[in-house]
Amino acid sequence: MTNTAASTPRFVSPSARGATGGDVETPHGDVTVDEVELSAELAGEGGRTASADVAEYALRLGDDALILSQQLSRWIAGAPELEEDVALGNIALDLLGHARSLLHYAGTFDGRSEDDLAYFRDEPEFRCAWLFAQENGDFAKTIARQLVASTYMFELYMRLTASDDETLAAIAAKAVKEVEYHRDHAVQWTLRLAGGTEESRRRMLRALTDIWPFVEELFRDDPLIDRLEGIAVRPSTLREDFDAVIHAVFREENVDVPDVAASAGGGRHGRHFSGLGFILAEMQVLARQHPGATW
Repeated sequence: MTNTAASTPRFVSPSARGATGGDVETPHGDVTVDEVELSAELAGEGGRTASADVAEYALRLGDDALILSQQLSRWIAGAPELEEDVALGNIALDLLGHARSLLHYAGTFDGRSEDDLAYFRDEPEFRCAWLFAQENGDFAKTIARQLVASTYMFELYMRLTASDDETLAAIAAKAVKEVEYHRDHAVQWTLRLAGGTEESRRRMLRALTDIWPFVEELFRDDPLIDRLEGIAVRPSTLREDFDAVIHAVFREENVDVPDVAASAGGGRHGRHFSGLGFILAEMQVLARQHPGATW
């Protein structure tokens, strides 16, 4: 996640090199990389500092996006078609951008960087809901997870744009535009798989059943939300609109909402199932083996 300011290299075609090996200007001009400190691109710049409660809330949202981004990145070069390699990779990058902004803002409370929060926290310090750490499974399961995650995130960010916290509102205003595409992508694939072959429908229905126990946790209120009245979005208020979208999608292909028990959850308070540890081990290994490295 760290990047130092880039130099401005110039591409020179080998055929344009002189006999002495010197560089010669090409007719196409220079190819340069702008010298931009990436931290300047993050929402939350301008000296605004998060309180302890706001930082905790930003961690929840940032961890959701970070872990889901990590999971989706596993599909690159493994998706069922080339277009999906690109689509899932782009969605993962969008989510990584959301995570960077949110973790950057959370870190203003105690001086930690986004890298500190991403790579040097242990499992109990993460605040993501269990849904986001669910395994990719087959393509249908990834789409089922995306349908729930993106529908929830869209409703969340839409409400968060009206937050009394200007930084959270700004992050949400940018994120909601991207999450709307994520939701549309998941909806179209859900309909395509549920309405496709007998096998694709069987897998889609199984995937929805596997994912549905983790839906309830997304909409649970707790004392932190009470303390952030006007700043945070109350999760329980999102459920009606979430259900309306999901039910409309399911009606298109005569899919029933899975009748399954809700998981215990606990991710918002650092209680995770075993899957998150494996995700973090893979995500954090390079930073922990080479702390402070830049590239």
